[in-house]
Amino acid sequence: MTQPRLDGDHHVHSTFSDDARSTPAENLAAARRAGLREIRMVDHVRASSTHVPAMLAAVAALPAVEGLRVLTGVEAKILDVAGTIDAPRDVLAALGTPSGADRVLLADHQVPGTDGPWSPSTTLWLLDEGRVTRADVVELVVTGTLRAVERAGRAQLAHPFSILPKVGIAEDDVPDDLLDALAGVLVATGTPVEVNEKWRCPGPRVVARLRAAGVALVASTDAHHADDVGVYRWLRGAQGTA
Repeated sequence: MTQPRLDGDHHVHSTFSDDARSTPAENLAAARRAGLREIRMVDHVRASSTHVPAMLAAVAALPAVEGLRVLTGVEAKILDVAGTIDAPRDVLAALGTPSGADRVLLADHQVPGTDGPWSPSTTLWLLDEGRVTRADVVELVVTGTLRAVERAGRAQLAHPFSILPKVGIAEDDVPDDLLDALAGVLVATGTPVEVNEKWRCPGPRVVARLRAAGVALVASTDAHHADDVGVYRWLRGAQGTA
């Protein structure tokens, strides 16, 4: 199966994220050692976050590396089925401008519910109680995602469908018509989808269908330490070598 190029890493965290351990400079050095041609420096945000200007300034101050393009991003949760994004409004408004990040990485860390984000435990309870069906959950995830893409304008999908296994649903339970609806919005907005090494998603069926629809695919490690930047074991082993 055709996969994204592996000489780029489009989702790398630094110490501007609470759960990451390497500085932007250390990540840049790792990308150079790995022979990457692109790296996207990304850090977590919430609506209340104030650290984005400092993060972007730190990345802008990095020395240029010949043959290596440095991109930026912020990773934010999709909060509900309406596509609300958990990021500061000024950060979203500045996407793609000289003072802003290049893209917002939209993450399905929780199910985008009808009344806000549903944690895995809440979703499992709702399923057990019969208040929602597995098909309902899948539709919420896809609909919330495509609406967030439309809201953002300049997005990248981070580890799409990673929430599903956490609530006992397989990625293959996403029907073709919902995948096609999502693909249509992705193509219309020029939104890339990352194939994520850490979370091992999306899988071959989804990748093939998105690619056939014309969706741009990029590789990412979701690295939280410089040692993992540009290191693709699952992608190389499960989907072939680029």
